[in-house]
Amino acid sequence: VATPGRLLDFLQKGLISLQGIEILVLDEADRMLDMGFMPDIRRILKGVPESKQTLLFSATMPQEILALCQQLMHEPVRVSVGDLAMPPSAIQQTIWITAHDEKTPKLISLLKDGAAGSVLVFTCTKHRADRLTRQLVKAGLSATCIHGNRSQRQREAALNGFRRGAYQVLVATDIAARGLDVDIIKQVINYDLPKVPNDYVHRIGRTARAGASGHALSLVTEADRHALRGIEKSLGYRIRRVGRTPAAKDATGN
Repeated sequence: VATPGRLLDFLQKGLISLQGIEILVLDEADRMLDMGFMPDIRRILKGVPESKQTLLFSATMPQEILALCQQLMHEPVRVSVGDLAMPPSAIQQTIWITAHDEKTPKLISLLKDGAAGSVLVFTCTKHRADRLTRQLVKAGLSATCIHGNRSQRQREAALNGFRRGAYQVLVATDIAARGLDVDIIKQVINYDLPKVPNDYVHRIGRTARAGASGHALSLVTEADRHALRGIEKSLGYRIRRVGRTPAAKDATGN
């Protein structure tokens, strides 16, 4: 079991052989695609026997993943299990309607005025995660970031610092939406809404774990109107709104 980059490193150094592999599992294929791991996957596949069983798991099934299935698999069978996962009832969800140029000041204000505790903030791009982290630090907040462009060592340092409380705020792209091992995250804030409804559920599911309660806040602008409607349609209910501003009133969908 390995991440693509680490496994490829072992292969290039001659520390491991995959010639005995009988079953190949590609987990979170859509995430690997988003994070740019597909070139690494293709190089790894050159070291795996052609005769094998391949299992591919993906929370979403965009055209790129369907094409990948046809390339990597022989007569694949598709199995869909369940519907969209629902957020735990212990998560208090809130939509904060705001204007685009007010998002960062509002986030800083919320972080400074809120109760003590760890906060996970999601952005849609790596560049924005870096920029937002710098803005938070400049505002006097203890913050770090994690995304696909950071090295493994940098990711581990950021995550370990967040776990032990050295940083109150961890800014992340969707690399942290699944599999993030942090016991207590008091609040998840979507600085940017995800484009896929299922990603919203995975993101906010980082809080209210192991029976604890949690809060999920999303900063929503006019540009997020369609994404918000898609999320609420999938959830089957309307998320509570606060903080309406004239410039962003249409983001409520009314």
